[in-house]
Amino acid sequence: MKIIILGAGQVGSSVAENLVSEANDITMVDIDRNRLMLLQDRLDLRAVVGNASHPSILENAGAQDADMILAVTEHDETNLVACKLAATLYNIPTRIARIRSVDYLARPEIFSTENFCVDFAISPEQILTEYIVKLVEFPEALQVLDFASGRVSLVAVRALKGGPLVGQQLQQLRKHVPNVDTRVAAIFRRNQPIIPEGDTVIEEEDEVFFIAATEDIRTVMRELRGMDKPVKYVMIAGGGKIGKRLVLTLEKDYQVKIIEHNYQASERLAEEVSHALVLHGDATDETLLESEGIAEMDMFCALTNDDENNIMSALLAKRMGAHKVVALINRRVYVDLVQSGGIDIAISPAQVTIGSLLAYVRHGDVAAVHSLRRGAAEALELVAHGDARSSRVVGKKVEEIELPRGATIGAIVRGLSETEDHLARGDFHDQEETHSQSDHAVQVIIAHHDTIIESKDHVILFVINRKMIRQVEKLFQVNVGFL
Repeated sequence: MKIIILGAGQVGSSVAENLVSEANDITMVDIDRNRLMLLQDRLDLRAVVGNASHPSILENAGAQDADMILAVTEHDETNLVACKLAATLYNIPTRIARIRSVDYLARPEIFSTENFCVDFAISPEQILTEYIVKLVEFPEALQVLDFASGRVSLVAVRALKGGPLVGQQLQQLRKHVPNVDTRVAAIFRRNQPIIPEGDTVIEEEDEVFFIAATEDIRTVMRELRGMDKPVKYVMIAGGGKIGKRLVLTLEKDYQVKIIEHNYQASERLAEEVSHALVLHGDATDETLLESEGIAEMDMFCALTNDDENNIMSALLAKRMGAHKVVALINRRVYVDLVQSGGIDIAISPAQVTIGSLLAYVRHGDVAAVHSLRRGAAEALELVAHGDARSSRVVGKKVEEIELPRGATIGAIVRGLSETEDHLARGDFHDQEETHSQSDHAVQVIIAHHDTIIESKDHVILFVINRKMIRQVEKLFQVNVGFL
């Protein structure tokens, strides 16, 4: 696939790294020559220096015969104009734009074919906010990811010493949760993947990924790990785009304090919040943290634009008694260093965001992609099509499907309406359709060896190594000649 990526920032470079490794023809456009040269030295891609919204630059990048354009610069207006030009001048089939402004996102008609011709709009800030909100709702989890319009959840937890998981074989799982169907999709032990079998014994400090219907997640977590006390007090460091979104989302249900070092920004934020307390100061100021009751905080979220500040403030908050600390870290090397060094969860914005983009680039009908363990593994939601003659999965039992070793089918969602499917993917072509779920039954089926896959099923898979993804995608592609 020939793909043009506009913007060589964190999001653009991370997407390029993933797509280049999957044998795509990538051209990167950015106004920063040095940034492009560094990428070109590291990755097999073509670089074009210039303004991404100028027709001449798009032509230099090969817009005439491109299959897809990913407009992920830091400026919404540049991304919108580029998508419009890509559609009207070059007829590029798929156009994806990064949109940061809430004003634009609140008016989906802006993205229609009559206006800016955006097929899919992604908001990294909104994706990150929703990701962190899940961690607040489930404080014992390392990751909580949704599939099939929120019908199914994949949750990662740490097996703690003395917990009900440790020392147990997976085949004993049903005894712990007899009334709920769930499945362990993968286990990571000392950063190495363990393929889950019935006789696999969970050890202390294992990272366990389990899948269940979203409505059953709390029950499963209560039985398998034990629930932490619910979060009540939250402190946020950084009142930028992500911190602001998070405080506005949480303040209705939690007691929230937010620290912003810029005085004017803190004043503006104080005018916008309703219940949260806005503090002007430095999140690495020990005296400030102590006076504001850091030891009573159930969760501390370091969300400034500075990696070093986030790391230091999170470590300080943890040392001073905060129950759980989360740090937003852009540099990937830092994420790996600090994850096990006092910071409970280190979040890489690029890795959280990238799944939303990869879902549109994958071969076959991919409804969702989530990057796991900082990009080492992935969870995919693929839609099965065809029949027993044209498909290698439809009409077959799970045990009969020739999945590569290390790929696991965790769950199947059957009966999802087309409208709900489009909305889940962020397809703006169907905004005028009703957003309500039709009254037909939707089934969440936890996959077992004898579960049979039907056409139009949404199949959720866990892949422990990204190198297997192409094999998995090929399995779900319909044979040539199917109509």
